[in-house]
Amino acid sequence: MAAVSPGLAAWGLMTGVAMVKSGMSTVEAVAMSLLVFAGSSQLAAMPLIAVGAPVWVILSTSFCVNLRFVVFSAHLRPYLMHLPLRWRLLQGYLTADLSYVLFTRRYPHPPHTASEQHEQLAYLSGGSLFTWLSWQGASLLGIALANVIPTHWGLGFAGILALVGVGCSLASDHLRRVSAGVAGMAAVAAYALPLKLNIVVAIASAVALCLILEENWPKPSGDAA
Repeated sequence: MAAVSPGLAAWGLMTGVAMVKSGMSTVEAVAMSLLVFAGSSQLAAMPLIAVGAPVWVILSTSFCVNLRFVVFSAHLRPYLMHLPLRWRLLQGYLTADLSYVLFTRRYPHPPHTASEQHEQLAYLSGGSLFTWLSWQGASLLGIALANVIPTHWGLGFAGILALVGVGCSLASDHLRRVSAGVAGMAAVAAYALPLKLNIVVAIASAVALCLILEENWPKPSGDAA
């Protein structure tokens, strides 16, 4: 996590600043940072809160932006179903984009033995906790220094670069590169849709195309999956 934490912290810092400058009180900003813990959702919801949009619009927008976590949780299910519900809920709260990506890249297959379960859970928990501390520490600092740090610094772009770097490293075969390209083009083409629905369109387009291609896509030599 050390390689991506600077970008993550910069994004958290900018989100903290943006929350206060959008008109939220310090208490509201701190509560949002700790309870929501989703930068893209926070950034999408803040302008709507600032203009007094209906609650259902704010919740719908946040839901659409965070739909990717449904995919994350479905993928992580076989890794975590041996845990009690309270620990699964805690992992669900702590898991973020980067901790999920780095974990699944390190462990592409669920555990089969107790020792593998322990090893994988330790890696996921450590990465998720490190991510949480980096984000919350920087976000709370941004809230405290909101009137000192100018928004035109564009620190949030560092977080985007961190995500892009990790995402590109996962494009390890042709099918993944195709899905990434389709998702990117669909997100740009549907950018004018309200409520950040272009993200939903991008996900749906990439998943649908990959499901169609997967059956006939030539698999790497020696791949039994």
